[in-house]
Amino acid sequence: MGRAAGVRRGTVHGMHLVASERIKLFSIATPWACGLFAFAALVAPAALTALTATESRLPPTVASTQFGFQLALVAVLLLAALAVTSEYHSGTIHSTFQAVPSRTPALVAKAAVVAGYAFLLGEAGAFTAWLVARVLAPDADLALDSAADWTIVAGTGPVFALAAVCGVGVGLLVRHTAGAVALIVVYPLMAENFVQLIPRAGQAIHRWLPLNVVTKFLSGGGEANAGRDGGNAAVLSDSPLGPGWALAYFGAFALVVLAAGITKVRRRDA
Repeated sequence: MGRAAGVRRGTVHGMHLVASERIKLFSIATPWACGLFAFAALVAPAALTALTATESRLPPTVASTQFGFQLALVAVLLLAALAVTSEYHSGTIHSTFQAVPSRTPALVAKAAVVAGYAFLLGEAGAFTAWLVARVLAPDADLALDSAADWTIVAGTGPVFALAAVCGVGVGLLVRHTAGAVALIVVYPLMAENFVQLIPRAGQAIHRWLPLNVVTKFLSGGGEANAGRDGGNAAVLSDSPLGPGWALAYFGAFALVVLAAGITKVRRRDA
């Protein structure tokens, strides 16, 4: 009985922490602004590629409806990191740690709330982008009739959720808004591509970089883009992992970053 009561108390405490983090997250403008930007970053390019398909001579594909994925991913990473750094900036993190001295449960709850929101953003944005393209290009073959088609659309939510976990970890490690923003903007948009320029070792390193690897999960071998590499969809990944293992690898990376952030917070004053 005592053990069961302890489990119930722990569950209730965890639910209270999640509710508290949800209230804190949505009481500021950042998640709304970043969420709207991520949604628009997915939907607007899908509409544009559908409308200009004849001019570009590249027929729309299911993959092309997700052309805005990378920019939306940056918005999700920013959302997650700013959810942490804004608390350090405002000082509300101090009251959180006073209420939860061990710190870890509160930080895990924060990561869970942000990840849940990112998952919903990813699913809503990805399916809306696909639907908009289908409406604007009714003659194109945009039916979700294969596993690859479903993965590149429905897989956006899980990837965004894991990216949010990683973003929370980055926020905990950096703690300062300017530094977190610089890192999160530069890394996805430039850093992984620049690694390929390193003589000899660059290509081998690039195969195992997290965003390149998770692209393998979403795009596979290009089946959802009529076998094209690039064009009006993302450049295919050169990761040696299969799609399932690629998602697991990215998930493990996100958890390592979050664990590193929590460890740093536990060892330093807020």
